[in-house]
Amino acid sequence: MKSLPRTSLLVLFVLALTTATAQKKEFTLEDIWGGTFRTERLDALRSLNNGTEYAVLNYSRQLNASTVDVYDYKSGEKVRTLVSSADLPGINFIISYELSKDESKLLLATQLKQIYRRSSVGTYYVYDLKSKQLTMVSDKQIQEPTFSNDGSKIAFGYENNLYIKDLKSGVEKQITSDGKKNSIINGITDWVYEEEFAFVRAFDWNKDGSKIAYVRFDETDVPRFSMDVYGEDLYPSQQVFKYPKAGDPNAKVSLHVYDLNSNTTNEVDLASFNSYYIPRIQWTNDANLLSVQLTNRKQNVIDLVFVDAKKNSSTLILKEKDDAYVDVTDNLTFLNNNSFIWTSEKDGWNHIYHYDKSGKLIAQVTKGPWEVTNYYGFDQKTGRIYYQSTENGSTNRDVYSVLKSGENKARLSQGTGTNSAAFSKDFTYYINTFHNTETPYEFTLHKAIDGTLIREIKNNNALKEQIAGYNTSKKEFGTLKVNGEELNMYIIKPANFDASKQYPLFMYQYSGPGSQSVKNSWGGANDYWHQMLAQQGYVIACVDGRGTGLKGRDFKKMTQKELGKYEVEDQIAAAKQLGALPYIDSDRVGIWGWSYGGFMSSNCLFQGADTFSMAIAVAPVTSWRFYDTIYTERYMTTPQENASGYDNNSPINHVDKLEGKFLLVHGSADDNVHVQNTMRLIEALVQANKQFDWRVYPDKNHGIYGGNTRLHLYTLMTDFIKNNL
Repeated sequence: MKSLPRTSLLVLFVLALTTATAQKKEFTLEDIWGGTFRTERLDALRSLNNGTEYAVLNYSRQLNASTVDVYDYKSGEKVRTLVSSADLPGINFIISYELSKDESKLLLATQLKQIYRRSSVGTYYVYDLKSKQLTMVSDKQIQEPTFSNDGSKIAFGYENNLYIKDLKSGVEKQITSDGKKNSIINGITDWVYEEEFAFVRAFDWNKDGSKIAYVRFDETDVPRFSMDVYGEDLYPSQQVFKYPKAGDPNAKVSLHVYDLNSNTTNEVDLASFNSYYIPRIQWTNDANLLSVQLTNRKQNVIDLVFVDAKKNSSTLILKEKDDAYVDVTDNLTFLNNNSFIWTSEKDGWNHIYHYDKSGKLIAQVTKGPWEVTNYYGFDQKTGRIYYQSTENGSTNRDVYSVLKSGENKARLSQGTGTNSAAFSKDFTYYINTFHNTETPYEFTLHKAIDGTLIREIKNNNALKEQIAGYNTSKKEFGTLKVNGEELNMYIIKPANFDASKQYPLFMYQYSGPGSQSVKNSWGGANDYWHQMLAQQGYVIACVDGRGTGLKGRDFKKMTQKELGKYEVEDQIAAAKQLGALPYIDSDRVGIWGWSYGGFMSSNCLFQGADTFSMAIAVAPVTSWRFYDTIYTERYMTTPQENASGYDNNSPINHVDKLEGKFLLVHGSADDNVHVQNTMRLIEALVQANKQFDWRVYPDKNHGIYGGNTRLHLYTLMTDFIKNNL
């Protein structure tokens, strides 16, 4: 056979590659938002006390009923069914469930109505697993029902008061009486605590069920905020709630302990401590000893205080300070002897510490130039602590174990990317969730002691094969040297990338304090959308600037009192560096983001008019004066103390610099970043005689979803990019 010339072989190779690429599918918005790329997830499971079994809420099509089923960890086989809604008169479906601590009873939610991000009211029942008896907790729509440790009682909130239901006698008792909407709340957090301290239940049972500690919120002086709800009726309604904006009064909080035996309530005197906020309460293993985490308004000090409920006395156990702020976490864990685990950034990186019950340091458990990103727990049998960290690079996550002395550390996870773990109650097993940019979620069972693989539980190989049929591009990770810092970044190029051509650059970021967008993980809908844009001829890039997380305390907190200054400088400088690449058209550089990312993209377009030619801002903060106290003041102090920090870095004060194309989007029922932000920015742009595009989605919250909304929004953004970049 006569051989072909080398140039002919090259032409044939290019033709073959082009044909193979052409045969692959292109991403569409209908695919992305129509459920084409369904990701298999592992159902939420609850480990049973024996450590060898777990419970899962399932739905049976055959029975048209929900069931709570028990499975064996090792085999994955179903062992038994605890309850089926088919056997419960008056209950169609079980929405969620909780087991009592002794696993003798199930708390079943059958109707739930969302309030805010984490809160809801619902109808709840208790199912006794031994007697098979079903009991309605209350005929009211209640909040946060919680078993006492022995499972004999349930405490819950209703209309801002606390109640106790005795499951033996059936007697319901109201233990507070001054609750009033938009005034006094007992045992349930207000809006700003729920959003920024990330919890709703502000009450806790002690170990023997004889006492309940709770936080009381006096919202009387907190300003009201109202949102119009357009709905389908002839006249709109209003949602009115207390929302403290930066610098305004917060709810006055106080701590109380109710004694079930004496039917008395005592207020705990916290005046000697930094008690402006009470972000956490938790009983220790001593039934009379309550731990309370307190912080000042600036949130740069946390006092860990132990309250002796018998003596009604308080003792400072630990004081955590930082020049900027101290993060509130859920990592506080009490061991059998009431010594405790605590996490802190005090050595410059987030690490685990072990203290005795008096607050004396026993050991710094982890140490190094990396971050502990999740604390999983302590195994009393082996003395080992389990945690997740960035020891394998700031864009990766791995699971480790270590003795509480800090010795004998072991990496348990294997794959490079994002690993997380869910441990059985006795730390015999853990389920590892692994994913990276090229591998969708994989769920595997392992021995906790050494990470040995026992079995694969579930994978997304079908999705991986499906995605392989589409034109995709590799997410290329790297760093950029910007303003004296090495910033993590990734870039996505078109599949048929030609380095001799020039492409428009479209940047994505979030940039909020402690956040991370550049990470080795499987993306969601935004990643598919970015792939779609790449195949349409755009280079996509993402850069995590100063103030983002997982690169040490100093990197994260350098933006203190100046939110939007250094982050914007970094995005503009990064865009200039990327724009100088020979394959980027520096006259066609755009940027987009959502929430904090919308704040950033607006700022970048306004302040970087010589760099960015277009921007999309979704649900943006446009002035930190409009946002809530706890989040904003944590990073900015109050506007009264730091007016220049608020005003110099807010987009609303830079509208006169707008030159490029700008799309502004918001949901009218956003209870988090109020649509007020967008309306005030619109007015400022109009008065500056600046032309722009905007869209408001009626009755949509911060996530702007529901029905066809996301498809509509991403169609809008895609068209805007095509027309303006």
